[in-house]
Amino acid sequence: MEEEKSQSKIDHSLNNFSIAVDYDHKATEFRPFSLSSPHMRAFHLAWLSLFSCFFSTFAIPPLLEVIRKDLNLTQTDIGTAGIASFIGSIFSRLAMGPACDVFGPRVASATLSLLTAPVVLSTSLISSAKSFILVRFLIGFSLANFVASQFWMSSMFSGCTVGLANGFAAGWANVGSGVTQLVMPLVYTLFTTCFNIPSFISWRIAFIFPAIFQAATAILVLVYGQDLPDGNYKRKITNNQSENFCSLLFNGLKNYRGWILGLTYGFCFGVELTTDNIIAAYFYDRFHVNIEMAGGIAASFGLANCVSRPVGGIISDKMGKRFGMRGRLWSLWAVQTVAGLMCVLLGRVNTVWASVLVMACFSLFVQAASGLTFGIVPFVSKRSLGVISGMTGSGGTLGAVITQLLLFSGSTKFSTQTSISIMGLMMIVFTLPITLVYFPKWGGMFCGPSNIDEDDENYHLLH
Repeated sequence: MEEEKSQSKIDHSLNNFSIAVDYDHKATEFRPFSLSSPHMRAFHLAWLSLFSCFFSTFAIPPLLEVIRKDLNLTQTDIGTAGIASFIGSIFSRLAMGPACDVFGPRVASATLSLLTAPVVLSTSLISSAKSFILVRFLIGFSLANFVASQFWMSSMFSGCTVGLANGFAAGWANVGSGVTQLVMPLVYTLFTTCFNIPSFISWRIAFIFPAIFQAATAILVLVYGQDLPDGNYKRKITNNQSENFCSLLFNGLKNYRGWILGLTYGFCFGVELTTDNIIAAYFYDRFHVNIEMAGGIAASFGLANCVSRPVGGIISDKMGKRFGMRGRLWSLWAVQTVAGLMCVLLGRVNTVWASVLVMACFSLFVQAASGLTFGIVPFVSKRSLGVISGMTGSGGTLGAVITQLLLFSGSTKFSTQTSISIMGLMMIVFTLPITLVYFPKWGGMFCGPSNIDEDDENYHLLH
């Protein structure tokens, strides 16, 4: 439990903050319904900004039937576009990590949102399959704000609450992928029924809303956000001139723990993204429910993030307090393995309501595993936190690309239900490498620490 003790010492000597802080002025408590500055304000700005990016990225799927008819898209075009959106996210997440290390999460996040908001708006101008695929690829870049969000929370919250903060920020933000499934059809219907605007124009006008929403949240981040408890990131860069982009990047890339967490995240969050893409069609095709019910089922899977991912962060912090790093690692392995078993079962059940029940259980565990993963990330490297966050986040979207290509691209010989079960088996197998993660100061799943006397600050800067 040395991990928690070394990072949760509360500083009672200063009263500059309305929330309890440690000696680095990071918050040691989490109040999700508070707007106190800078910690809780940063939390709300981070999740709301990322929420808008998820809303924009997944605004196309609920209107896909209308768009497909208007642009004469084939199933191959739609599948390629879905994969393209994930590929864009891989590259941007890798770049976002070092960008946060150098410029700070506030500027990095707002800049990306402002650059991709016009792309969201340009969805209303597409006229061919190629432009459709290109737009989905470019909009996918906005999901790199996930890395900025997790980096920001790790900069604001101490080790005893960082898992909770990361879990809530990502969980509430991911709800955007479910909300857009409900809102975009309503916006489209508003224009077609209330204003009698033709369908081929209405769906284009509808994309004005997510573009404005994303740009507005970016401006809020710039105006009201703060990178660190004691100010913005320029101060940190001034005091550490020797830290440059290349050294931060190399320090993060050579840390094997970041690669393992990226692999693990690829088969929890990556599987979640793939499920978001295929679950509505799965219920529609296999159980012959109507399109409204299929959409409602798909939306419920994403909306579960409101609870399940924060629960993962809570479990990580609770287990960390009681058992140290060993508790965090064992919790991640156990929860993600159960999620894999639920995924296997999802492809095996043969009735619609049993499938909905299994899917609900699966969503809770797979999303909680994502929260548990980012309960470990802040402890990997303080020096290259952004790079490690970027590696882990990119692993999530890379996992989505791999599972989509191998199992759901249309070229596989397996049925969708069999592919879902195979995806569950892949989750179980690719969670096993977490047993190899070891911290000299805090230990691993099977071994205790080997260097408990090393100064915490030096440990973080050297690893």
